[in-house]
Amino acid sequence: MNTHFREIRKIDPTRGATLGDGTPNDADRVEIGPTRLAFSEWAQAGLALPDLQAMRRFRWERLTASVVARDYAGVLMFDPLNIRYATDSTNMQLWNTHNPFRAVLVCADGYMVIWDYKNSPFLSTFNPLVREQRSGADLFYFDRGDKVDVAADTFANEVRVLLAEHAPGNKRLAVDKVMLHGLRALEAQGFEVMDGEEVTEKTRAIKGPDEIKAMRCASHACETAVATMERFAREAVPQGQTSEDDIWAVLHAENIRRGGEWIETRLLTSGPRTNPWFQECGGRIVQNNEIVSFDTDLIGSYGICVDISRSWWIGDRSPPADMVYAMQHGHEHITRNMELLKPGVTIPDLTARCHTLDPIYQAQKYGCMMHGVGLCDEWPLVAYPDNAVPGAFDYPLEPGMVLCVEALVSPEGGNFSIKLEDQVLITETGYENLTRYPFDDALMGRT
Repeated sequence: MNTHFREIRKIDPTRGATLGDGTPNDADRVEIGPTRLAFSEWAQAGLALPDLQAMRRFRWERLTASVVARDYAGVLMFDPLNIRYATDSTNMQLWNTHNPFRAVLVCADGYMVIWDYKNSPFLSTFNPLVREQRSGADLFYFDRGDKVDVAADTFANEVRVLLAEHAPGNKRLAVDKVMLHGLRALEAQGFEVMDGEEVTEKTRAIKGPDEIKAMRCASHACETAVATMERFAREAVPQGQTSEDDIWAVLHAENIRRGGEWIETRLLTSGPRTNPWFQECGGRIVQNNEIVSFDTDLIGSYGICVDISRSWWIGDRSPPADMVYAMQHGHEHITRNMELLKPGVTIPDLTARCHTLDPIYQAQKYGCMMHGVGLCDEWPLVAYPDNAVPGAFDYPLEPGMVLCVEALVSPEGGNFSIKLEDQVLITETGYENLTRYPFDDALMGRT
């Protein structure tokens, strides 16, 4: 049987010109996305794929509506995750976080312009909602040196001309994150610079139907990768030569194999290095009959964050009784707190009614009880009572929000930490736990 080049260059040879998510079935395309492996696994799992064109339009419409509702001329975004939200395009995302060379302006009439790396304007042309591709938003010293002020003036003038056409008479411009010279140049053009993060965080907080489908797919891919990491750890650790980095590298590799993008932290540790939490993984050789705890913080398929945590006991003996109790206590903590979730409940009410950890775990409990999640960890944050700031998050939950429910059960001065976290969708009537990954039987006291 002959194999034609037109079939080889397809992401999915069983389909025609487009994939199930509405994107071109072309492995040579510019637009990044899931791999053949991911599509195959999702099909086997019976998952519905998102319609990416509909998802992009939903996001664009929400941003535009948010601008109009606040009577702003537009929102100017430099944050790579906000740019991804607005355009669904990427360009060296991690490098861009510390060398901000991209910007996107969404005007009050919906007109959207991207300033990209000067040699790569083609990276967003797949999305017709992006009406113009330009360059010149690179306002950092490494790139512009002692003439960064000149570049900032040029850029700010372009913004002024665009908004004079698409939001005439309105000088209220929301900006999320901007370099110092950029801020000064925008103000010199007569703009009243407003809080762009308030706009983008609240806009991103509500997920549309196709974003939720994308998150289900990303969650399945992440949990499949975690399962591979767990199998590796359980097989390799007893041999006595496997490091924390060796285990963590499996998650990275499996994420990339499915079209995932990066992992934001290195939060996997073993044995006594789990306490205090927030040490990052390193070369320590994991010993048999030890705990391994991790937090994925993973930017996966479709650029969706899957932020889940688990602790595993690896070995042929039973874990200590205090560790089993801590695990059961942590499981109760996230379960009880999850049961509070429903539309209309306010964030201060969640704080006031939350499950209370035992005193021995209070000093080292997690920094928040819950937090939003979408393209990364997002607004809102649900604080514990002793850390809550009155007035900071006085908002109700709404359908379409997704929250990560956290537990860090870490005895002060102890030699272990239990880390648990599930990702939960707020529905019209309550909640749905999107996380399917099981809890360790040994730590739960079931073996």
